[in-house]
Amino acid sequence: MVAVAAGAAEPEGAATLAAPCAACHGENGVATVAGSPNLAGQNERYLLHQLELIQSNARPVPLMQGQLDGMSPEKLASLAAHYAAMPATVGRSNEEGLELGAQIYRGGIVDKGVAACSACHSPTGAGNPPAGFPQLSGQPTDYLVTQLKAFREGERDTDEDYGGMMRQVAVGLTDGEIAAVANFIRGLH
Repeated sequence: MVAVAAGAAEPEGAATLAAPCAACHGENGVATVAGSPNLAGQNERYLLHQLELIQSNARPVPLMQGQLDGMSPEKLASLAAHYAAMPATVGRSNEEGLELGAQIYRGGIVDKGVAACSACHSPTGAGNPPAGFPQLSGQPTDYLVTQLKAFREGERDTDEDYGGMMRQVAVGLTDGEIAAVANFIRGLH
């Protein structure tokens, strides 16, 4: 994994590398296509790791097929630095299910062995950059729902480096609980 030093200037040419990404992730790193994540403000370590997983097809993302082919580790690092340097977006939650979502995010569901999301992703949803845990706040609800269901169903296993922790958490969540926590996270900041 190639990293760009924290606080370093954006690598030359990163905006050019990111130009094709704007079709789904917006010029400002805010998703324009349903089901796509916001990249703006995401921590660099997490972004780089996900780009590497997508490039190797260890994390299959059909819409990303071929987008990263032939990119060197340095170019992937440039893309990660480019998006990490952008200001993160703030979303709005809907009122429906907000209380349940807040409860799950902040305290988990003890009876089901579901850990609190805030333990790894911080009380504000900012994530934990040194650990490589992503920022969740402001992410589109549909993206979060899709990812949590993929972890629950074992379709996404990119948490191997962390002992399968996301799969262990998500397996205990119903569709309704996933929708509620995703909605809460959308407006968290």
